[in-house]
Amino acid sequence: MAGEGEKLTGLSKHFNAVTYTGRANVAKATYAVMGLVIAYNILKPKKQK
Repeated sequence: MAGEGEKLTGLSKHFNAVTYTGRANVAKATYAVMGLVIAYNILKPKKQK
């Protein structure tokens, strides 16, 4: 966890569990990945026998 004196950089700045914004970004990323997996499974070509 980042203390008051620490400065977050990189991905930690956007995806941290300390702030509401960081938690929201984690949730958004999770929903986006789930949506991509579902879209891939719906749109992928069907196997032909």
